[in-house]
Amino acid sequence: MVAPPSASPRSVRHLRVPGPRKEHVAEGGARRPGAYWARLLPPLAALACLTRLPSFRWPLWNPDEGYLAVQAQMLAHGGALYDTVVDRKPPLVPWLYAGAFALFGDDSLLPLKVLAVAAQLLTAVLLVSLARRRWGDAAGRTTGVLYLLISIGLNPEDTQAAAFEVFMLPCTAAAMWCADRHRWAAAGAAVACAFLTKQTGGAVLLPVGWLLWRAGARRRDTARLAAGLGLPVLAAALLTTPAGFVFWTVTGSGAYASFTGSELHVLGRGLVNAAVLAAACTGIAAPVVRVLRIARTGAPELWLWLASSVAAVLLGFHFFGHYYLQLMPPLALLGTAALQILPRERTVRALVVSGCACAVFLGWGLLAPRPELAHATRLAETVRDRTAPDDPVLFWGIHPEAYWLADRVPASRYLTAGLLTNYSGGRNGPQVGEKYAVDGAWPVFRDELRSRPPAVVVDDSRGKPFAPDRVPALRRFLAVGYEPVLRTGGAVVYVRVARESG
Repeated sequence: MVAPPSASPRSVRHLRVPGPRKEHVAEGGARRPGAYWARLLPPLAALACLTRLPSFRWPLWNPDEGYLAVQAQMLAHGGALYDTVVDRKPPLVPWLYAGAFALFGDDSLLPLKVLAVAAQLLTAVLLVSLARRRWGDAAGRTTGVLYLLISIGLNPEDTQAAAFEVFMLPCTAAAMWCADRHRWAAAGAAVACAFLTKQTGGAVLLPVGWLLWRAGARRRDTARLAAGLGLPVLAAALLTTPAGFVFWTVTGSGAYASFTGSELHVLGRGLVNAAVLAAACTGIAAPVVRVLRIARTGAPELWLWLASSVAAVLLGFHFFGHYYLQLMPPLALLGTAALQILPRERTVRALVVSGCACAVFLGWGLLAPRPELAHATRLAETVRDRTAPDDPVLFWGIHPEAYWLADRVPASRYLTAGLLTNYSGGRNGPQVGEKYAVDGAWPVFRDELRSRPPAVVVDDSRGKPFAPDRVPALRRFLAVGYEPVLRTGGAVVYVRVARESG
């Protein structure tokens, strides 16, 4: 599997080229194919639970979880995805939240947090199987442990949330697993699952296509891959609305994908998150760099997987930390590939360093305060005290979790000001305002407010570019029907003024 190193004898004298994969044979010569997994799965499951422990520390971790929770509640009350329930994301995770709420109730994200642990464990298991097939039992164990150790190597808000990327990762790993075994229909279905979880998951099609080409790209196999990919996407479109599905997942995000006017702000975020991930991967960075200098790993599909994942992170020019989660599975495999041709003590060192880094991120997740969650909770309590359970409310901000925390009905299908002003993504440049909203959003928004005015409006802009004084339509709406009654944490709470008849 590994090409001979092209370097001087002195450079490679401590390197070892892995031999053929060993058979798994028990004492006495009898094969026990299940023994490997019986020994490995319990510690992997324990490590997955340990690394996800901070996710149970708080009710939710980021606005994505809040958005999904509110969407699920709206779907449960008759909403239609891509019509009266909208977001720029594919449907699988909203459906997953809706299903969990239907089974376990909507007052807690605990079932979703458990599913997120299962998703990370499944990703690790698939990576173990990929590495074991290439380099043997020890490499499989190394890959599974490395992946789980680096899987929380970003801001806890990005790694601990039960949101899109966490559920996308087992789909991308499954796509590579199936393609590695030439199961092309299943590989296509896994790519479709990744895309339907988050659009950037479709990037795994590049290494899958490479494996198909390397296998000969027979017409029948290509057709199977295409059918496996196309049919689930077509089914998702038909189960929602085809036009709405295409608009909200593909064509309706042009302004969102531009970072004009916010270049330094966005690039700064990208560099910070890249540096944090690099710190988490310190244990495997040195082996990979060393091997790149003196040898080849013989795994081009893994490099293609990493390259396509990097392209997915760059797509949209927002560089949020959770985007970088997509890099972690190929990084774990490439780290293992590098360690296979280095002395064995380097593997131990890599695992120890990765474990120490993981401990730091684990402590960060368990101990760091959550001021934004505390702020959203205060706003939710304020709104709950001033409204009846069936009263619609409007939170004008970027924290949709306030609707879920308050247990109140949103006055609009647009759950954040970002969809109506293009502030989405923390944009701080000039492309923020009504004219940069999602196409057709403002007429719908105005109709919603006229037909069912919110009992309370909370302006949570706190000086950001989408404040009402910079959004004329909202400013006029508040001026004619609402009055401010209090301020809390920089947010302004408005209540509806009863109009005199006659």
